[in-house]
Amino acid sequence: MPEPTWQKSSFCAQGNSCVHVAAGTAGTIHLTESSDPTAAILTAAPATFRTLLRTLKQDSPRG
Repeated sequence: MPEPTWQKSSFCAQGNSCVHVAAGTAGTIHLTESSDPTAAILTAAPATFRTLLRTLKQDSPRG
């Protein structure tokens, strides 16, 4: 399995806690958080990821 190419969130400040996103196999999307000591990776289907982004944008003061 190839190593994912991670992209840092544009909402990440200059700190140690950032969300990273990568394309996975079979069209999945991977999410991880840089300050998580376990390096856990959440895998989501594209429709689920779109719903997450839409919800976060609605709840964001910048949204």
